[in-house]
Amino acid sequence: MTAYPPVTGPDPIAEPTLAALLQQLDQRLNGSICCTLVYGSCLRSGDIYDGLLDLYLICDNYRTAYRSRLLAGVNWLLPPNVFYARQAPAGNTNEKTLRSKVTVISLRDFERGCSTAWYESYIWGRFAQPTFILYARDEQIRNRIEKSLMEAADTLLQRTLPALPKQGHLETLWENSLNLSYATELRTEQAGRAHELVELSKQFYAELTQQLVALPIDLYKQNGQWLYRSRIVGPKRYLAKVSWLFRRGLGKLLSIARLVKALFTFEGGLDYIAWKLERHSGQEIVIPEKVRRAPLLYMWSFFWGLYRRGIFK
Repeated sequence: MTAYPPVTGPDPIAEPTLAALLQQLDQRLNGSICCTLVYGSCLRSGDIYDGLLDLYLICDNYRTAYRSRLLAGVNWLLPPNVFYARQAPAGNTNEKTLRSKVTVISLRDFERGCSTAWYESYIWGRFAQPTFILYARDEQIRNRIEKSLMEAADTLLQRTLPALPKQGHLETLWENSLNLSYATELRTEQAGRAHELVELSKQFYAELTQQLVALPIDLYKQNGQWLYRSRIVGPKRYLAKVSWLFRRGLGKLLSIARLVKALFTFEGGLDYIAWKLERHSGQEIVIPEKVRRAPLLYMWSFFWGLYRRGIFK
């Protein structure tokens, strides 16, 4: 068992349209990609054409990845950068166009982001879930990424355990942990997203938890179900709850900052945001023309209105 489960069916990187997309992205980032990860709904469904394929491109460093000093600078200042990419199938075919949300982060920032070096849960909260390594330049890079993925899961539980019930079902532990992480961001998904993710990956989380030997918990089986008992007592539990309140406020502010950044670094950013909100909320999102003309001036009232409608939390 590793921190990334195998996917069923043919090797996804052998799929011609995906292979062409990865080649396009490698050229776009000047051959600096040392590892490519996929996670999210497309991985869970097994269909890379199901919505947007979530790709994480891990590069050597930002200076070699970008020709633009501005893009390199903002990626370093507030990682990661996000953009949209698409790849049409080659030749006359009935296959769908592959669409992807592409996230760029350096190897150094990814490793730090999966560890306790990052107070914010943006990276270690994301990668404490099934992740597939599409490409690694060599075994050394693959080993470093595998280690980071394990560290992300360990960091999530180490940070959340003191703030959660002292005992209960293992699935509930992971669900509550992911919910704490989700609450630090502006999320478009409806309630129950973490429950759905854990339900689909029960075996993954059971095996993963058993590998995290440094966790201060006792695991045991009862009536065929895995349960846990935390060994954390005293003031650590109170401090953890306070820390998560602060982390939640900080995370929301950083989410807004990343959203503003994406309007300038994400080609078609407003349309992507509207599409994502519609997909998860089931409500139509219409972007006013004045927001398109001057997003920095008018986006605040627009997003406040969406927040009041309950489109995101």
